[in-house]
Amino acid sequence: MSLPQHVRLVEVGPRDGLQNEQRPIGVADKVRLVDDLSATGLDYIEVGSFVSPKWVPQMAGSAEVFAGIQQREGVVYAALTPNMRGLEAAVEAKVREVAVFAAASEAFSQRNINCSIAESLERFAPVMQLAREQGIRVRGYISCVLGCPYDGEVAPEQVAAITRELLGMGCYEVSLGDTIGVGTAAGTRRMIEAVGRDIPRTRLAGHFHDTYGQALTNIYASLQEGVTVFDSSVAGLGGCPYAKGATGNVATEDVLYLLEGLGIDTGIDLLALARAGQRICDVLDKANGSRAARAILSRHEATA
Repeated sequence: MSLPQHVRLVEVGPRDGLQNEQRPIGVADKVRLVDDLSATGLDYIEVGSFVSPKWVPQMAGSAEVFAGIQQREGVVYAALTPNMRGLEAAVEAKVREVAVFAAASEAFSQRNINCSIAESLERFAPVMQLAREQGIRVRGYISCVLGCPYDGEVAPEQVAAITRELLGMGCYEVSLGDTIGVGTAAGTRRMIEAVGRDIPRTRLAGHFHDTYGQALTNIYASLQEGVTVFDSSVAGLGGCPYAKGATGNVATEDVLYLLEGLGIDTGIDLLALARAGQRICDVLDKANGSRAARAILSRHEATA
């Protein structure tokens, strides 16, 4: 299959990237990050999450972040809303797109959200209903599509079944997540082939973690299978607190460098993105997790 001419990147750094950081991050720094990302040409940014601060302290203040950012025309500013209370808070904050999540593994579902896969889908029914009434678009996530820290291998057919459920409930797109980063190119292609047998690949996205250094390889395999939407996190921020040793999402800068090398358009300014990632890393006092960003910034500083 030929590679696509255009790919859309879903920037999850402000939510999935920051939610597991130990150092407290102020609203002003979160607003600055989103505004920096908006200026790069990204057209989808996951800004925050409306969850209990008891469970995810770093996401406290998401309403204030939404109120403070400079929303640009043509950019989607989304939030994760795992339940009705979260969606109601998102409605109050005037969020126009939200995401819900399920797991492809029963054990991960129990450890992550304390219920079975079937129960988690049942909980989404009223959420989807309210979203429809409010004219809010809903995106779906599925965790552990290529492996679970508790159950091990996950059957591609299980991923396909949950994808059908989420789409049938009203999600316009489902992001397939390799939450612990154990996937390989061959496994990625098998999984997408199984899901894509009766689901248009235009309604699928890829979400890859880089624990074993395979995220870019898996993205390339997904491109070969016709997937054209990928989640990524600026500077490679983030990780999975429920999977010991799992590193963060693939860095947006690294994905963009790959796509540019393949001649695939994204409309994103790589240097501006690298600078945005470095700025938030400086705030966090941590190393930049993007190899492409480190190289680009080093080269630019040397020639400035």
